[in-house]
Amino acid sequence: MSKFEFKMPKLGESITEAAIITWFKNVGDTIGEDEMLLEVATDKVDAEVPSTVSGIVEEILFQANEVIKIGETIAIINTNGSASKSVKKDSKPESKTEKKEVKQKKSIPKKLVSAKQNNNTFFSPLIISIAKEQHISYEELARIPATGNDGRLRKSDIFQYIKEGRPFQFVQPTIEHDPTAYRIPQLKLDKGTGEIVKMDRMRKMIADHMVYSKHTSPHVTAYVEADLTEMVKWRNKNKIPFQEKHHCKLTFTPLFIEAVAKAVKDFPMINVSIDEDNIIVKKDINIGMATALPSGNLIVPVVKNADNKNLHELAVSVNNLSKKARENNLNADDIQGSTFTISNVGTFGSLMGTPIINQPEVAILALGIIKKRAEVMETENGDEIAIRSMMYLSLSFDHRAVDGYLGGSFLRKIADYLEQFDTKRTI
Repeated sequence: MSKFEFKMPKLGESITEAAIITWFKNVGDTIGEDEMLLEVATDKVDAEVPSTVSGIVEEILFQANEVIKIGETIAIINTNGSASKSVKKDSKPESKTEKKEVKQKKSIPKKLVSAKQNNNTFFSPLIISIAKEQHISYEELARIPATGNDGRLRKSDIFQYIKEGRPFQFVQPTIEHDPTAYRIPQLKLDKGTGEIVKMDRMRKMIADHMVYSKHTSPHVTAYVEADLTEMVKWRNKNKIPFQEKHHCKLTFTPLFIEAVAKAVKDFPMINVSIDEDNIIVKKDINIGMATALPSGNLIVPVVKNADNKNLHELAVSVNNLSKKARENNLNADDIQGSTFTISNVGTFGSLMGTPIINQPEVAILALGIIKKRAEVMETENGDEIAIRSMMYLSLSFDHRAVDGYLGGSFLRKIADYLEQFDTKRTI
């Protein structure tokens, strides 16, 4: 009998674990190669995972909502075509989780376990990582109200706990209360009544990511306006010939990405991330573009190596990623590796925006609506009023890594590239 160990596959750059959403097959079911076996979720995207072999599902080692490390065996498939009768179809997988729980409990110091705690003493690697960043002990973690299945602690639980001021933080005798420390007031706000709409999985992940970003990065936002008149004229003149020649639409987004990539090369310290006391300067310039999904949620597909692509290649990348987003066909690699993000809030009719940084990046650009306005122009005949196509740009940056001079200079450079657009360029 040939048994194949099906492992949690690699789901994208920097992803080390994934949560199982649902199994499409049960123990005893036949499955073909490339047939979908299960659906998983990371903190970035949900993805369906196909089987790499044909056979009969003999064992399922983990259940829904369990968090599994990449590369760990999650199922056994009998590839010789005979189903095993030793495992009941609805039986709970044996001791993979129990072993992990025992291992986790052993890692908790005895002096902390002795305190009165809740039952949620198993914490996923992601929860442990967040706890380390926030200097939260295991004892404090065990006191946080958990809303996950079987009393599991979720990311949103720990961020809500932090938002509430960490009320169990000072029960530990080793921690002294700092009278100068700020503590969120415990206000009982009237949230009103009305229809209750549950957040979907992606909305919860977005909420966690945004709260984490604001909690982690001291946000500063700078603004400039740019005269895009010449660029608009060039694009309007060439959009039809461009589509006829390259068979893809020429929107403003690839033109914006082109300018941003040039500015990033001029100011490489914008293209960084922070790791404790270290600043990591990225070699690649990968531009994420915030995109709306059919559900209304936002996702950030990534144009890889944007500085090495010409306008045609940028247009193809932008159109393909936008199409995949609209059709809910983005895969894990499509949304990984971003080093700088843009958000075109002008597509919603917004004049400008104050975007939240896409962690672990240190800056994000919002592009407002291109609007015709009467502007005072300096000419050979003196000041004159002319109709110009104007746009506001706003840059939110992490003041831990980016000071006002760098942020302002980078933002101004993007505007300069847009204003100094070469109208003689060919398509």
